[in-house]
Amino acid sequence: MAETNPYKNLSRKLTYVREEIARAAERSGREPGEVRLIAVTKGHPIQAVHEALDAGLTDLAENRVEALEERLREVEVGRCRWHMVGRLQRRQAPSLRGRVDLLHSLDSLRLAERLERTWEEGAPILPVLIQVNASGEDSKTGFTPEDVLDGAGRILEMKSLQPLGLMTMAPFTEDEAVLRESFRVLRGVRERLEAELPSWEGRELSMGMSNDFTLAVEEGSTMVRLGSALFGERTR
Repeated sequence: MAETNPYKNLSRKLTYVREEIARAAERSGREPGEVRLIAVTKGHPIQAVHEALDAGLTDLAENRVEALEERLREVEVGRCRWHMVGRLQRRQAPSLRGRVDLLHSLDSLRLAERLERTWEEGAPILPVLIQVNASGEDSKTGFTPEDVLDGAGRILEMKSLQPLGLMTMAPFTEDEAVLRESFRVLRGVRERLEAELPSWEGRELSMGMSNDFTLAVEEGSTMVRLGSALFGERTR
């Protein structure tokens, strides 16, 4: 019996997702092109990566350093931009420099200091998003909305990091009001940084996943991180 392709519907799903993003952007008075789609391939075999590339996706993400390293060995250099979206252990942090196009999960000053301390003059600058725990959940890491101003100020002084914006993970709930509040908190943090840190230029808001991305776009997201909406449930 011939093997079936579990990703045969990817193009159809991608079309649907892009249409949903476009409608959400228009509802908030924005252009669809202001929102970048990050395809999260974590937990899926290399076939999913190749199908994503063939479908025209150019921003792919993993949540573990080991998985990212495996992808880098399997995918031709330059075919896509790689994002790291998972929590990063400090001992693993230096290995990302020059290998990942954007780290979404800079969740503490200790991690930033580790990245700065291990940087060597002339090595690549690492683009990052500062992770904010916008919901206040104990299970989530990240700067609190109250301490991110001080943290961002100190990160801006570091030579090896380039803050491009902020990231958050909303609570896993179907309560639209709760989800919107998390996204609004992150947008408010960005507005505060812009007002109080003259050197802050980070415009990106990485927020919104498969279960809530349309709400996130309506609330100002510039990057949505989608896994199951494109690839279905993880296989590992």
